[in-house]
Amino acid sequence: MEESASMQIQPATASINSEDQNIQKEADIPGGNEKKNDELVIEIREMFERPEIRSSAQCRIYKVPHYLRKLNEEAYTPQVISIGPLHHKNERLKAMEKHKERFFKGFRERSKIELEYLVNIIKEMEESIRGCYAETIDLDSDTFVKMVLVDASFIIELFFRHWSENNPLIKEPRAVAVMLDLVLLENQLPFFVIQQLYNLAYPSPSNDHGLLKLSFIYFREFNIQFINAHPNVKIEHFTDLLRTFLIPPPEKQPERGYGMINRLYTATQLHEVGVKFKVIASESGFDIKVKKGVLEIPRLVLNDRVEVVCRNIIALEQTRYIEEGYFTDYFIFMDLLIKTRKDVDLLCDKNILFNHLDNSYAAELMIKNLNKGILLINMRRDYVDVGEKLKIFYDQRPWRRRMALLKSEYFSTPSQATSTVVTLGVITVLTLIQTVCSIMQVKGSS
Repeated sequence: MEESASMQIQPATASINSEDQNIQKEADIPGGNEKKNDELVIEIREMFERPEIRSSAQCRIYKVPHYLRKLNEEAYTPQVISIGPLHHKNERLKAMEKHKERFFKGFRERSKIELEYLVNIIKEMEESIRGCYAETIDLDSDTFVKMVLVDASFIIELFFRHWSENNPLIKEPRAVAVMLDLVLLENQLPFFVIQQLYNLAYPSPSNDHGLLKLSFIYFREFNIQFINAHPNVKIEHFTDLLRTFLIPPPEKQPERGYGMINRLYTATQLHEVGVKFKVIASESGFDIKVKKGVLEIPRLVLNDRVEVVCRNIIALEQTRYIEEGYFTDYFIFMDLLIKTRKDVDLLCDKNILFNHLDNSYAAELMIKNLNKGILLINMRRDYVDVGEKLKIFYDQRPWRRRMALLKSEYFSTPSQATSTVVTLGVITVLTLIQTVCSIMQVKGSS
């Protein structure tokens, strides 16, 4: 029996040993498992050997973070024209390529630069240009160079024609859409690239024709501080230029601290306790001050174009200037101030808001949505001080708050006010009758 069991077990053991030997042999034979992994090894090796694009110190262009983009996709997406690589493959924008090519031809005729020379210049700059984009650009070298050359030349020619000629592209309704597309964060070329081509074409530009001056003229409606185009103005691209137009100049930027506005009462609440609102002409557009119970705020126009501009500048600050969010600060403050349609109506009555949207609710929603998901690391200290002063002003007037509460509960509508007055009248009459009856009872008993 034992011998029989042993004979039964041995073949199984032999079979296992045979499989182990075969596995070992397959591992030892060239072209076994190693051969199966060759393609993977080659792919990983190519990944290691792929040249790394150095980030540019001159300029950084980011895609809009998803948490902002999902709130209003159209506000960040070009509607008419693609500039730069991030929307270059958008088929919907291909119709404008012919216009860009015509403008490129006009630029060459105006500048008289050989095409080969222009191509070589962009080729030499290619690595630096690619390094300006936070995203990897999935375009081969020739396609990338052609795109940059055409887009940069188009912008220079567009600015020239805007300054000097009655061009159909400038005057037609599409011109506004083109201008808005040129300020979108994802629709940018580095400014130094356009400047390089401009300097080659016009090596001795006059003050009237300098590229920065032409840029200021083209986007002049956004230049609320009336900044002059001088060499001290440094910009990375056109979204950055609009931010420069709207925030305080570097030498006048308020200090920033890590304190935040913990609580800001709404415009209606502040008005109810006696805060007065005054519209001011601000040097920077965002100077908010409170003086002796008067809150001074610059005028803000609300429309669809303003929303596009604001969203893209805020997206720029959320990616490039996260610790210098002066533009974002302002809309955070306004969001705290505006919570209902009543707040919008009050600020419109004081000429602080100019609402060109459908209604007060649309204005309230726009302010609120501009700040959804915003990351705020610090805030300008003067805003924090204004918030603290307003809180103290509000807290020191409890009797006004009670009067405001009484008014909102019993006199908020004409019908409610009428009902309250009638009720008070009835109570007064009944009280008077009761008093007369009491007096008569006293006299009768005497």
